[in-house]
Amino acid sequence: MQITFWGVRGSIPSPGPDTVEIGGNTSCVEVRAGKALIVLDGGTGLRLLGKTLVKQMPFTAHIFFSHVHWDHIQGFPFFDPAFVPGNTIHLYGGTTVSRTLEETLAGQMDHPSFPVHLSDMGATMFFHDLREGQLLELDAGDGKVAKITAAHGNHPNGVMAYRIEHEGHAMVYATDTEHYAVIDAKLLKLAQGADVLIYDSQYTPEEYAGTAGTGGPKQGWGHSTYEEAIKLANAAGVSELVLFHHDPMQSDTAVREKEKRAKALHGNVRAAYEGLTIKL
Repeated sequence: MQITFWGVRGSIPSPGPDTVEIGGNTSCVEVRAGKALIVLDGGTGLRLLGKTLVKQMPFTAHIFFSHVHWDHIQGFPFFDPAFVPGNTIHLYGGTTVSRTLEETLAGQMDHPSFPVHLSDMGATMFFHDLREGQLLELDAGDGKVAKITAAHGNHPNGVMAYRIEHEGHAMVYATDTEHYAVIDAKLLKLAQGADVLIYDSQYTPEEYAGTAGTGGPKQGWGHSTYEEAIKLANAAGVSELVLFHHDPMQSDTAVREKEKRAKALHGNVRAAYEGLTIKL
């Protein structure tokens, strides 16, 4: 498997001179499992991924949405391959919101918010509702499959975390989830023995508690810290931890400081940044 990060920010895009190293695009991660093209979330990073995929058309892609808050879907109307006939796109999401995934993606493209409707996009699209614990097997070529399972996280309006397995390797994507007083049993099971855990580390412990940063305490906002990420990674026996969904208020320097503090507690951890590629 190969994992590539196209957007690593949370809440809202944060371009500017203080974020050029880490990047300012919102959540989007590309996973290549054999010949299977899997995309995790459709934030503004999806636009950048689409520019590279144009050279590989026609193709079949599988896009898994953790949830449908705007920073995780706002890149989809700018995903160039979705406008091109001959491409096939499967879109997956949980059923914890009031509207289906298709209705939600179409809603953000309704007049007067966007000039082109979802139904006018040229690619062939299939929408799939996911249940917690459901196992999907995607064709990875040469008679092999990529296995994907999902578990609920802890976020307002619901969120899905995903585990992808292929050829003896596993990675877990758990963004927009808030820790409990004890380690989340569902995420612990999902992350068990994974090579890579990508985990929501939006806040420092001080920002979460409200003793630093802005906006007061962040309890109940649906996000976590690097300390809680490390607790989960250690309990699950994860080989590498990737801090993800950086707060838009955190500069490159702040993210690197967060990474430095995390490294002091866990040997194999790094902060996600645009362009980071991990090969398993």
